[in-house]
Formats: sequence, structure tokens, C-alpha cells
Amino acid sequence: MADNDDIINRLTEIIERRKDADGSVSYVARLFELGRAKIAEKVGEEATETVIAAVQDRKDGIVSESADLLFHLMILLADAGLTMDDVLAELAKREGIGGHAEKASRDS
Repeated sequence: MADNDDIINRLTEIIERRKDADGSVSYVARLFELGRAKIAEKVGEEATETVIAAVQDRKDGIVSESADLLFHLMILLADAGLTMDDVLAELAKREGIGGHAEKASRDS
């Protein structure tokens, strides 16, 4: 089993390397060729599949679909010039703030 501690960084590097690869050879490159709308569509598709697995209480499906969702989200972030570090930094900023208070701060 691969070391899980650094998988986000390894996937980020793989996505960056494949960004400009041949889309006929690389799925990641193909998504970049198709553009942000298609990448976002894939994120939505994987999110929906994750929700379905959760509603059906399929733990293996939740894990598998969540992995697909996270992977496609990372591709979307890369397309926007962002990384999971940006998302993690946002989560760190919210740490210790109650959910209702955090949501209210975004609504104003």
C-alpha cells in the first residue's frame, strides 16, 4: 500500500505533468483539452455519484466515488491555477469558527 500521507502532493504533481500531455493518451490531458466546463461537469457527476452511494449506505461506494470526486476537483483546481493547498488554507482559516457564523460571514 502506498504512503497516504503525501498522496495529495503526488496527485498534484501528476496532474501538472499531464496537463499538457496528449489527450489521446492521458485522461487528465483530455479533460484539460475539453475545458473547464467539462471538468466542472465531471466534478458534478462524481459529487452526484457520491451522494447516491451515501443515500444507499454503500460505504465502499462512498469511498470510491469520493476518491473520484476529489481527483476531479483537483483537476478543476489546477485548471483554475489553484491547488488543494489553497483549499486547505481556507479550511484552516475557518477552524474554530462555528458553521453558522462562518456561513453568515460569507453572506454579507
